[in-house]
Amino acid sequence: MTMLDVLGRPLRTLRLSVTDHCNLRCSYCMPEDHYAWLPREDLLTVEEIVRLADVFIQAGVTKVRVTGGEPLLRPDLPALVASLCRRPGLEELALTTNGVLLGDRARELFDAGLRSLTVSLDTLDPARFAAISRRDQHGAVLHGLEAARAIGFPTLKLDCVVVRGTNDDELEAMLGFARALGAEVRFIEYMDVAGATRWTPAQVVSRAEMLARISRHFGPVRAAPSAPSAPAERFHLEDGTTFGIIASVTAPFCRACDRSRVSADGQWFSCLYALDGLDLRGPLRAGQGEDQLLDLVRRAWTRRADRGAELRAGLSDRRPLLPLEALRADPHREMHTRGG
Repeated sequence: MTMLDVLGRPLRTLRLSVTDHCNLRCSYCMPEDHYAWLPREDLLTVEEIVRLADVFIQAGVTKVRVTGGEPLLRPDLPALVASLCRRPGLEELALTTNGVLLGDRARELFDAGLRSLTVSLDTLDPARFAAISRRDQHGAVLHGLEAARAIGFPTLKLDCVVVRGTNDDELEAMLGFARALGAEVRFIEYMDVAGATRWTPAQVVSRAEMLARISRHFGPVRAAPSAPSAPAERFHLEDGTTFGIIASVTAPFCRACDRSRVSADGQWFSCLYALDGLDLRGPLRAGQGEDQLLDLVRRAWTRRADRGAELRAGLSDRRPLLPLEALRADPHREMHTRGG
């Protein structure tokens, strides 16, 4: 089934959050001291997540990315991975983690069938890592990356959120680290999504600036093949190193976006910037079957006209998306809840 939204975009990629909790407190994602958490009884079980995945696969989804919060905090994650890997029609299953627990869990995830892994790493400096994340876990992340490399994950990526005055002096070093690890790094512009309550335009290092810095150090940068709907634009260095840049702030790609996300308690968001989602947990637990759930998804997607990043880019006075009071009133608007 191919479902198109109002702008002709298919539903192809789904991000599944399995928890709203995280064991880091990164300044660009969770800068506040206190957060509201989802009630434990509202969190979807493995069986419920798989049922929803089946619905979305029927709707046309071919790629699923498991996220959080921090997904490795969930004890039953390998069972979920194994079940998703068996879904007919699912062409790719990936997982994004901060890597803190990866050293202990990489093998069981690989044995469960996971082959595509993305680890968030914003700095190579332990002291700077502790300042950004408010946790002293840099060594644990490096241990997790080495474990993943040794096991032999075919696809290993690093996500690095670049913030001016914080870590923007590490682009060259991060490229070298990723190359030695056998991974591909993706530099991400600091986004003004909900939860980024301290965001300012001055902290954004643009795609153009990143490319200029990298080319000054490494020489000419060439465009590399990228999937049409992929968030990262990929590039080659002269030595063959490949990297990506996700430029949602300065070069939005809304017109090609085929992604949506389901929170850990079953709220479906059709855009990263969406203020509200569609409750799928209620109908699921009320006993609605796959056909009924599929009809809910179909009706919502065919009405979808979201282009949140484009609209934000057009603002003359761009500030954080939501004030802190609005986030505290509805924790679903937090990125750690909906799986940014």
